[in-house]
Amino acid sequence: MADSTVTLVGNLTRDPELRFTNSGLATVRVGIAVNRRKQNAQGEWEENTSFFDAICWREMAENVAASLAKGSRVVVTGRLEQRTYENREGNTVNVVEVIADEIGPSLRWASATVERNEKKAGGGDFGGGRAPNRPAPTDATADQAGGGAYSTDEEPF
Repeated sequence: MADSTVTLVGNLTRDPELRFTNSGLATVRVGIAVNRRKQNAQGEWEENTSFFDAICWREMAENVAASLAKGSRVVVTGRLEQRTYENREGNTVNVVEVIADEIGPSLRWASATVERNEKKAGGGDFGGGRAPNRPAPTDATADQAGGGAYSTDEEPF
């Protein structure tokens, strides 16, 4: 079964903080506030806010930390993942997070300058922006999607 994809548009609730795992993988966790505004029966506007955490890995994590800041309006696409852990008080906590496949600034009310990074050697299984546990695209799948000639080494832009 294929992963379901979610897209969130909202504002970062804190500055991205770049961290590294014990094995040296870069990671960033960002908080996203998604606002919804609607009119109630009395004609007054009500605003509801939902908060989500998104996790970015590897080069994307480094790019997020270098490019985005608290308050930035972002568009995040990824998959939902639920995990359970025990907090300091010994209580079991369930969380649902977005494992980001893509994240970038929203250009609805802002502009951005895109600066392409040099491709790093040794991209391994996660080169080209693929998320963990997702297979690499093949020539056959690209042809089925109408992509024609396709190389897995091809950059997205």
